Amino acid sequence: MKRNIEIIQNLYRQMPEPKVVVAVGACACSGGSSPGPTTSRAGSTKVVPVDVYVPGCAARPESIIDGVVQGIAALEEKRKKTA
Repeated sequence: MKRNIEIIQNLYRQMPEPKVVVAVGACACSGGSSPGPTTSRAGSTKVVPVDVYVPGCAARPESIIDGVVQGIAALEEKRKKTA
């Protein structure tokens, strides 16, 4: 588990700025409800900064699309701030 977190953090650091993270599903957003090695336990926020949360277990397709649209808007805002 710790190795997976390190890999995700390393990938996040390598992404060019500006970057946006969209957490999809209950497990990604909050760490899930059941303890064990298959859950993230901490949620995405403990691993990398999250800009958009898409709730659900499993997340509905229209919710995922809405999350991507929100992510694009967040990316545009970040681009404006860096320009």
